[in-house]
Amino acid sequence: MIKSTIKGVGFYVPDNVVTNDDLAKLMTTNDEWITERTGIKERRHRKNRYDSQETSAYLGYKAAEKAIQNAGLTSKDIDYIVFATLSPDYYFPGCGVLLQDMLGCDTIGALDVRNQCSGFVYSMSVANAFIKSGTYKNILVVGAEVHSFGLDFSDEGRGVSVIFGDGAGAIVLSATEDDNAGDVLAVNMHSEGKYADDLCTQFPGSKFGWSDRMRKDPENVTNKEVYPIMNGNFVFKHAVTRFPETMMEALNKAGKTIEDLDMFIPHQANLRIAQFVQEKFGLPNEKVFNNIQKYGNTTAASIPIALSEAIEQGKIKRGDLVLLSAFGSGFTWGSVLFEY
Repeated sequence: MIKSTIKGVGFYVPDNVVTNDDLAKLMTTNDEWITERTGIKERRHRKNRYDSQETSAYLGYKAAEKAIQNAGLTSKDIDYIVFATLSPDYYFPGCGVLLQDMLGCDTIGALDVRNQCSGFVYSMSVANAFIKSGTYKNILVVGAEVHSFGLDFSDEGRGVSVIFGDGAGAIVLSATEDDNAGDVLAVNMHSEGKYADDLCTQFPGSKFGWSDRMRKDPENVTNKEVYPIMNGNFVFKHAVTRFPETMMEALNKAGKTIEDLDMFIPHQANLRIAQFVQEKFGLPNEKVFNNIQKYGNTTAASIPIALSEAIEQGKIKRGDLVLLSAFGSGFTWGSVLFEY
């Protein structure tokens, strides 16, 4: 029987550290306010906000290089790419093909996934299906984001802009028939599009218009359209409901219990959400990994960054049962349960 096992991991974040005190110089806020509401102390932003070189594809490339090396493979061994991001280099094409070129892969397929905070979970679910079907052997799954170029660093945008950071994480998911290797045991994906407007960026697009509006009539293109908007309390309420649901769905599908878990890695949206879920299930601190304090919310990149860092720190070992869960814009949510 074919298993899909995580063969390699890697992550990359820009060198530029932006603290809460740094943001307080740009807008009316402070470290205590941000920490109390989000748990975030600092995040990474590319040094030049409008740098055309350090893009989402580039961050993904740096993370992918590490994951491929960690897997003991070369780029020529990769036979498919799944790239999750909400901040692509171009409106089109997607980042997957850019990464294929950067890595020097053969003319392999490259799929882009636009499920925001749930993007990596969705991507890993897709890669697992390809592996289990025997279609591909080594799939590179990447989550990468550059948020800093598109945030409103004014008082009007502070509720959102203090949360997000830049970064990328990657895994190599490989086919194996080794009885001792890890395997993806259960996946689930969900959506509820009627709440799309509660967490979104509206402009540009076929609903609110194209860039010609900005050029011809800039005064009537509002900040609410251009920058990310979030109904914070509403999103929190749904997140703390959907997280437990998707977690239990994955565990039940695999015939496991919450006590069987060795590590739970939630999407790093807000430390308060993670703590709520941890308390609900009675999970001890050593079984939950959070790093939002250092990196902020990196959307599709948050889970692979956290997974890579947890493995790097020895907090996840071969044979451990690991659960990845996410909730975000769309609304979309889901989980991946696997033995590492």
